[in-house]
This record gives sequence, C-alpha cells and structure tokens, in this order.
Amino acid sequence: MTVEEFLAWPGDGTGRRYELVDGELRAQEATTVDHGAIHANLTATIRNHLRSSRPGCLLVVAPGIEPHLRANWNFRIPDLGVTCSPPKTKGERRITDPVLLIEILSESNRSDTLGNIPLYSTLPSVAEILIVDSLKVSVELLQRQPDGNWPRMPVRLGLEDSVMLASINLEMSVAEIYEGTSLLS
Repeated sequence: MTVEEFLAWPGDGTGRRYELVDGELRAQEATTVDHGAIHANLTATIRNHLRSSRPGCLLVVAPGIEPHLRANWNFRIPDLGVTCSPPKTKGERRITDPVLLIEILSESNRSDTLGNIPLYSTLPSVAEILIVDSLKVSVELLQRQPDGNWPRMPVRLGLEDSVMLASINLEMSVAEIYEGTSLLS
C-alpha cells in the first residue's frame, strides 16, 4: 500500500489505529494506564507552554509523519509532535515539518517504536526526538547538532533530572513526566 492509498483507506471498521511500514499495515495496540498518564502529562505541559510562550506552534496528538526515507511506503505515527507551521490543507492527517517528536515506549510496541526513530531523523525540520519509557523511569533525548548531524547516543535522563527541549524552549522535570504513574510508587 502506498501512503496515498493508506490516507484514502477508511480503516478496518474496528477503530484500531494503524501505521504504514514499508507498504504494510501495522496495528497499534491500546495503552496501559501508566502510558496514558505519561501521555497526558506531556500533553498538558507542552500545550500550556506553547499557548503562553510559542503561540505560533501547535502540539498534535498522534500526528502522521511521512519520513523522507521511502516516503511513498511509510507513514508513521508518534505519540506527540510539535509543528510551528499551520496545516497546509483542511483535514490534513500529517504534519510535514515537525520540530519535536515524542514517542512513549510500551511493552507491546517497544521494538517497532524504536524502529521509527531513525526515520524521524530524516526530516530536516526535526530538531529533537524525545523517547519516554512507560515501564520504568527512563527518558532519552536526541537533539540535532549544530552541524545538522545526530548524536551517536541519546542523552539519558533519570528521575532527578530535567529535560530541556530547546526546539520549543521548554524545561520540564522527569518527575513531572511520570507524575501520577505507578512508576513513582
């Protein structure tokens, strides 16, 4: 299936969400309570920050991403994305110039999700990729370097650390990301 066929596809009638991976459909599973709480914490913090500090930017939940690598056959869906450009058309299902992409790892999708990261880095607009684990307190941040390259390894952050998202000028604590989860109990 091509991206255009995928975007025109009405779905399978179950309400399940799919990505397009090398021309094949890949179903996305329901999340755990901890995953959902992490998602909500990130969404609230980033949305509130953008409203007050970056009004031209928009946080999008489950945005469609069309990577530059094998673009006709891949349509990936991170948990969150931030763009600072308005949608190009009404009803658009993808953002073409995200500056920040966020993935929350789950037990059921860990390897698939990590496989998306190299494809996200092919988009010239992406400055940062944040990877948050929903099974343990662990955050990884990849930031594009001034020369345009990506670091060989992400910055790993723990409970006592803060995350600085330079692309949107937001600093938040790792504890804030995991607030209300069983991982802090």
